[in-house]
Amino acid sequence: MKILVCVSKTPETTAKIAFSADGKSFSSAGVNFIMNPYDEWYALVRALEVKEQVGGEVIIISVGGTDYDTILRKGLAIGADKAVRVDAEPVSSGMVSAQIADYAKDQGFDMVLLGKETIDYNGSEVGSMLGELLSMPFVSYASKMDLQGNTATIYRDIEGGEEILEVDTPFVLSAAKGLAEQRIPNMRGIMMAKSKPLEVRPALNYEPKVEVVAFSLPPAKSGVHLVDPDDMDELVRLLHEESKVI
Repeated sequence: MKILVCVSKTPETTAKIAFSADGKSFSSAGVNFIMNPYDEWYALVRALEVKEQVGGEVIIISVGGTDYDTILRKGLAIGADKAVRVDAEPVSSGMVSAQIADYAKDQGFDMVLLGKETIDYNGSEVGSMLGELLSMPFVSYASKMDLQGNTATIYRDIEGGEEILEVDTPFVLSAAKGLAEQRIPNMRGIMMAKSKPLEVRPALNYEPKVEVVAFSLPPAKSGVHLVDPDDMDELVRLLHEESKVI
């Protein structure tokens, strides 16, 4: 089983969010970056479990500069066999998807896994785009996957219940919480990661189809209003005039 896992670099969950002066990009000053948790904890680990179950190879890929190498080396330490970095600034979901698809199209992957979203932009776009570009079925937000031969039974949490799907390889799948359990790299894995291959590929020429106009922070929260429990008229007025919920 040959599996490609797409990984991304994201700010730590405790990072303070700020934007550049022109409002068009995230300000990385003083921010510590990590591998996107949905990619690492669920997509990558589930790929490794499949490899342990049936054999095969797990390759991780990312689109970014040299600052992504640390993220990829961590993936190798967790257990991936090889890493690939497309040397380009990831300016949009479409651009990232095009770069990954260009690498994957002739590699014969049985599965392409990635997290359901990145924790910075929460776009949930790359998985569906990869499915289209690679002409593979795409299943999103998978919380469990059982594999029998070339057929995967996939479970998805939906509103009010659970959906169960069957799909034959090859396919693209985005991983949600529950698909696997986080693994911590051990010393042996960290040492072995230093000798595993990290391939750097030039970027595919890509004409951007989307342009970021601006990012902005949400308005600051207002203070708490304390209302006398006997003053229902004031409570109704606040809900109507300020909160605008009635």
